[in-house]
Amino acid sequence: MSNVFVIAEAGVNHNGSLSIAKCMVDAAARAGADAVKFQTFKAGSLVIKNAPKAEYQQKTSRAAETQFEMIRKLELNEAAHYALKEHCLKKNILFMSSPFDIDGIRLLQKIGVPAYKIPSGEITNLPYLRALGGLRKKIILSTGMSTMPEIRKALSILTGAGTKPDSITLLHCTSEYPAPASEANLKAMHTLKKAFRVNVGYSDHTEGIEIALAAAALGATVIEKHFSLDTTMPGPDHKASIGPAELCSMVKAIRNIEAALGDGIKRVSGSELKNRAIVRKSIVAARDIEKGERLSEQNLAVKRPGSGISPMFWDSAIGKKASKNFKKDEMISL
Repeated sequence: MSNVFVIAEAGVNHNGSLSIAKCMVDAAARAGADAVKFQTFKAGSLVIKNAPKAEYQQKTSRAAETQFEMIRKLELNEAAHYALKEHCLKKNILFMSSPFDIDGIRLLQKIGVPAYKIPSGEITNLPYLRALGGLRKKIILSTGMSTMPEIRKALSILTGAGTKPDSITLLHCTSEYPAPASEANLKAMHTLKKAFRVNVGYSDHTEGIEIALAAAALGATVIEKHFSLDTTMPGPDHKASIGPAELCSMVKAIRNIEAALGDGIKRVSGSELKNRAIVRKSIVAARDIEKGERLSEQNLAVKRPGSGISPMFWDSAIGKKASKNFKKDEMISL
């Protein structure tokens, strides 16, 4: 079975600081994540100056601050992107980022990324989708806030531009920060896989790590989770993130889960073999039996260990003559 690809979502939790961003790379690498992901945008290209903030953003940033002002402080410039890519190479973790416009796509193309992550908000951005699809690279598409027809249309744009369906992974997602566990609807991953015949995963915005672990157990091939060096820091996404210790616990648990899922073939495992004879049972004498006596339900019993004749041969034993004298609890031989 393939490993679950774990994306440690740094997002904008660096607060616009390259040094914090590098520390986040370090934390993601220590946790054992496969990739650490940032966001590539320019405030002027992303949002109009008087755009309202989301409700969760109003709670986690200054009330008088516009969405434009909030986002502008969270930008990473081109030099920072190259610095982070280089730092990721040193730490042996993949660098990823979500582009929010075509200029961001071009920048990430220059830098070189293993896959392009499309955020949920861009799933209806036709020119953006067409530009990404034309690169014919691996694409991870978050489907938060989306209907099935919208997802189908986005996929048709990506594949129509040249990307092969087997290069696309859909991430089920609930786009709220934090998302209520009752709205996680993890079974929707199976719906997406069946409907679109692509790989599926889960972008987790719930509190804690248990929902992400459940997604891994349900077959997610990609798990994405927001994390922060300090969830009490100011900024829009810190409070909906997990800390470094929880990230370590999540990755370790996901690795255990993927190992536990196995290949689906029912067999006796290596560790079970040594226990089988101990915990199974054999046909034994229920009391002393004399040679030539008929074996019956009254003078036979079934007890551990399983090193004698299996109780599955009970019917074959009943009615036969004892081949010798048997003491109580002695294994019967036929």
